[in-house]
Amino acid sequence: NVLTAAILYRGKCGLSKGTTRYMVAMAISNLLVIIFHVLIEKIYMYYTPNSFLFLTAICPSNTYLRIVTLDYSVWLTMSFTFDRFVSICCPKLRLAYCTDRTAVKVIVFLWPLSCLKFIPFNFMYVPRLIVDSVKWECTPKRDFFISGWWVFFSWMCTISLPFLPFLILILFNGLTVRNIIAANRVRRRLKVLDVKDTEAENRRKSIVLLLTVSGAFILLWTTITVSFICTRVTVNFAGGDHSRPSYIANEVGVLLTHVNSCANTCIYGMTQRKFRLEVKNAFTHLTSIVQLMTTARQLPRSGVGK
Repeated sequence: NVLTAAILYRGKCGLSKGTTRYMVAMAISNLLVIIFHVLIEKIYMYYTPNSFLFLTAICPSNTYLRIVTLDYSVWLTMSFTFDRFVSICCPKLRLAYCTDRTAVKVIVFLWPLSCLKFIPFNFMYVPRLIVDSVKWECTPKRDFFISGWWVFFSWMCTISLPFLPFLILILFNGLTVRNIIAANRVRRRLKVLDVKDTEAENRRKSIVLLLTVSGAFILLWTTITVSFICTRVTVNFAGGDHSRPSYIANEVGVLLTHVNSCANTCIYGMTQRKFRLEVKNAFTHLTSIVQLMTTARQLPRSGVGK
């Protein structure tokens, strides 16, 4: 993700400035998801059970940052999908909306919005254990399951992740595909008339990039979405017995959502020739730097030996 952000930021991959902004922001947000969900929660906290992160004073903030970074990453993908939908299907709106300035505004606006949505997470937990007057871990308050306000907040979280994003992706990608099919029919007629379509290549790149990013998101989020719907509707929580199908399905879904945070780099590599070339050049320069450093270290030793 760091390499992807650095390469895309240089703006040499043949993408528009607006698209590049979204791509860089998505790479950085995915990196944040990996840091908070994988490196900290799944690795560091798992192998250090007595870590300070388990203190009740810190536990809610840790949970809050995890949900905020995930929400921000997901909604950046939604914003990119909508931007490409407007670019492909709404020619009149495209000139006003699909700009570098609009992309920056959307990216900046989404972060505080994600932070504001989940502020109650900082106040919904109570200590789970008290050892030597020290409060450890956190568990949801009893009011979270019975209070009308907390039930509303719970459903707001459910709609924000993953129901609404999933529906938005399916809707806008369906409309985009329909528009592509209609446009292809016109292109076939132009081809018969030997009329050159100058926008065909640029549109093809945008379409391939959009459908692969959105398609990967849908595939990798389907398991957790279906699992969440089943447990939510039946009030059959996934926790408890680790051999239960609901628990296994939920854990597999969580794993796939984490995989989604590192899938975009592979997608860019498979769909964008210039991106592959930039990656190759980056590794070539890195190899040259390592060789120069190795040579520089060996030169003083050779002089001492002589």
